[in-house]
Amino acid sequence: MRLSTANMFDASIATLQRRQQEMQDAQQRLTSGKRVERASDDPTGAARAERARTSIGQVDASQRALDASRNSMTLAESALGDANELMQQIRETMLAAGNASYSDPERKSLATKIQGLRDQLLSIANRSDGAGGFLFSGQGTNGTPFLDNPVQRDAAGNRIGGGVGFEGVSGNVSTGNLENYPLSVDGRMAWEQARSGNGTFETGVAPNALTNKSATGWVDAGRVTDPTAITGDSYSIVISGTAPSQTYTVFNETQGHVPVASDNFSTGNTVKFDGMAMTISGAPSDGDTFTAKPSTNDLKLFDVLDRTIESLKTTGRTGTEVTQANLLNLRDLDAVAGNLTNVRSQVGEQMNNLDGSESRLQTLKVYNQAEQSAAEDLDMTQGISDFQNQQTGYDAALKTYSMVQRMSLFQYINN
Repeated sequence: MRLSTANMFDASIATLQRRQQEMQDAQQRLTSGKRVERASDDPTGAARAERARTSIGQVDASQRALDASRNSMTLAESALGDANELMQQIRETMLAAGNASYSDPERKSLATKIQGLRDQLLSIANRSDGAGGFLFSGQGTNGTPFLDNPVQRDAAGNRIGGGVGFEGVSGNVSTGNLENYPLSVDGRMAWEQARSGNGTFETGVAPNALTNKSATGWVDAGRVTDPTAITGDSYSIVISGTAPSQTYTVFNETQGHVPVASDNFSTGNTVKFDGMAMTISGAPSDGDTFTAKPSTNDLKLFDVLDRTIESLKTTGRTGTEVTQANLLNLRDLDAVAGNLTNVRSQVGEQMNNLDGSESRLQTLKVYNQAEQSAAEDLDMTQGISDFQNQQTGYDAALKTYSMVQRMSLFQYINN
């Protein structure tokens, strides 16, 4: 087969152009550090790299959500810490108010102090998260989550409504696409859902069964002696007789005023029944009645403070009434303070979880970055070798072209 000079010339030009393009491509890969710059370079590798980029984008979005959550939880933890400090000051004031030598004006002065601390607590409950929302708004609210409504009273002057109320929606707001990160704290849970009494049962004082007057003794918060014996029923403890020959009888009110225990009584002794124990002190009279009922999780911090303030402002009380009110107020104060501490612990646990989530996100990001790199990045050693080979091939094609160019018949005619 005969090949014309023109065909050889065209083939040399095509080879030269192809070699030049291949060398330029190799040089471009070296410059960018990418093996796959277009999907056509390696469709499988391009798809693999795109999946990795998508995962990295999701991780970055989750990291931003995590940072927002950490900021909110840090502010919430700080707010709860401030609240606990104020609650400790209120407790110290309440302990001082129990001093029998204090006069009514002195107790009223302590009530004014507690009122100021109470207002500071309300400010904490409505603290902003710095992003236009509120730390304790739960799942959201149109305004501040806690409103201080005017107190409502009946004809006898008894409080029947008003005070601080939660206006938000229970729960919390979360964000994140790979995991859920909290942005708020359930305000109702933190400020309005403490367990009443000692957490299992709640003691109290009822009017004297014979005279309908206030009791002349008082009862402490009580304690659980046998959790397996707790029935969840309501009881009344009635003192009979006069000291020193008194007895007590325990009635199960849930089952219809059924007596369940009785024994001799002397002030300061412990009354035990159905897995519960409580101490009745003072000088209880014949017919004095004390109660024990199951605890509920609806004890509101601001209601406790309002009752405490109102109690301290009440004048003309007997020493027994002051002591009993102070005991019950301290018990409830400890309950709501303990609930704040529990919520603070939960927030701290969430912050620990965020640290763990951040570690997982970083691991996932590193993995996807490695996956993306393996799919599209250039092995520089191999890239340099390929470029050198392409350069050698281009030089050879260039020399071939120059030789073909000299094969024209006119070169010989001129000679």
